[in-house]
Amino acid sequence: MGRLKNFAPICLLISLSLLSQPAAALEPAGLSGLQFPASDWPFWRGPDQNGVASAKQTPPTSWSETENVLWRAEVPGRGHSSPVVIGDRVFITSADHEREVQIVLGLDRATGKQLWETIVHRGGFETRGKKMNLKATLASSTIASDGSRLFINFLNDNAVWTTALDLDGKQLWQTRLTDYQVHQGYGSSPTIYKNLVISSADNKAGGAIVAMDRTNGEIVWRRERPELPNYPSPVVVKAAGRDQLIMTGCDLVTSLDPLTGQTIWEIEGATTECVTTTVTDGKVILTSGGYPDNHISAVAADGSGKIVWENTDREYVPSMLIAKGHVFAILDAGIATCLNVETGEQIWKERLGGTFSSSPVLVGENIYVTSESGKTHIFKASVEGFESVATNSLGSKVFATPAICGGQIFTRVSLTADEKTQEYVYCLADSAATR
Repeated sequence: MGRLKNFAPICLLISLSLLSQPAAALEPAGLSGLQFPASDWPFWRGPDQNGVASAKQTPPTSWSETENVLWRAEVPGRGHSSPVVIGDRVFITSADHEREVQIVLGLDRATGKQLWETIVHRGGFETRGKKMNLKATLASSTIASDGSRLFINFLNDNAVWTTALDLDGKQLWQTRLTDYQVHQGYGSSPTIYKNLVISSADNKAGGAIVAMDRTNGEIVWRRERPELPNYPSPVVVKAAGRDQLIMTGCDLVTSLDPLTGQTIWEIEGATTECVTTTVTDGKVILTSGGYPDNHISAVAADGSGKIVWENTDREYVPSMLIAKGHVFAILDAGIATCLNVETGEQIWKERLGGTFSSSPVLVGENIYVTSESGKTHIFKASVEGFESVATNSLGSKVFATPAICGGQIFTRVSLTADEKTQEYVYCLADSAATR
């Protein structure tokens, strides 16, 4: 087999507008078994964990430091995790090296006011193995929420831990997953499936995928992993007629039963080090990686071992989207591309410029994606050719993927001034919509 390779007036107007709207109907969130209103963003990559936001909204397509900014909130320390949004609150993680603490913050959705800070780990910042990649942080994992609890992974004291908090920041439980030897860093986010929260920690010391009871943190099942560095987040997809927990990397594409951890199928491939969270059209599992081989590939989801197509594009960090029977990808080197999901045929490509770590988000017909320099490109999810909608700049560094829900964009950016860097969460909203 071949290698698979402040803004107070605007704030008040929009807050009143949100409060005056009728309560949103609950909608299923992916395969978690949970339901959330379309105005929530409970997981890494959104409600279905595939980078697709609710189309029943109109987030802004233009902004600046002052235009369409509802609020901005300082975030102490450094991190690349994305915001999550539950009801009237926004949650985010960070690692504050001055205090040597890893924290979770709860913010008021209407104003950005900090409601609470919970220290999850104090100390333990020294890492065994190589020094972390300069782009990595000790808070790169995104929270997953079941609507009443927050679940977060942190690398601390040479181990990976999953911790549960309630929505007011009270710690409920904490479970140690595995020893962890740093090669580049750690950034795998937890996923939720029915009564379970599932986390992974692939690394050179021998990692694991661990499913825990989300009420008490007790381990329900555990799968040991190869002694190789690897970085994706586990994700449950509906493919080939059943629910499958997919992990790529460690030279494997692995499908497990999410309730039991038993192998459904596994094939060699997907190179050693992957980062992206896989997506599916129900027929194929998309894999991508960047070390030692660059690749994008489509693997048959039925366990036949068939590689439907593959190429050598470097789709290492940004995850992909599937829409209209096509794959929309942002290569690390700043090239947007559209591929036929069935054949892998390249329909179009366009150089955006810059480098990218953030993943794209699809809202209706528009795709939003932000470069590391803070420039957000908005373009149509067109299968005819590249069609730009707008470009906007905010911040000096951006690595996190935005949450887009309820007509608002929640984005984490770094601003550097006078040789000092400060991180913020911005809430962007169309001020004209409230008039």
